[in-house]
Amino acid sequence: MNSAASERNWLFDPAHLKLVQQCRRLIQSEFGVKLHLNEDHLAEHLAEYAGKTRSQHLVHTWEALKQRVPELSQVEYESTETKTYRGQPIAGSASSDRQHEGGEEARPRKKQVIYRGQVVG
Repeated sequence: MNSAASERNWLFDPAHLKLVQQCRRLIQSEFGVKLHLNEDHLAEHLAEYAGKTRSQHLVHTWEALKQRVPELSQVEYESTETKTYRGQPIAGSASSDRQHEGGEEARPRKKQVIYRGQVVG
């Protein structure tokens, strides 16, 4: 218990707490998830949602908090999931870019498409 409490001493600073509360409000409004201050992995959850968000305000707030608290700079969220649309990876997502860099070329269509009696593509 003492190690967990000593790791979260930064929460006792009112300026830091204000930024954490702002992050929690933004996360709850966007994702519908309510984070509690007494959670064991609060910083990891904040980093995770800051990595997933579309809100630049949440990203800036998380970055400001990381600048003020040096222990939080070690906490990083790495997105391993690929964004897909109808089962296919989206061209702009990070993991699909890695696939194309690896030398994998665009695959040709497996089946023939016929439109009004003509072969298309």
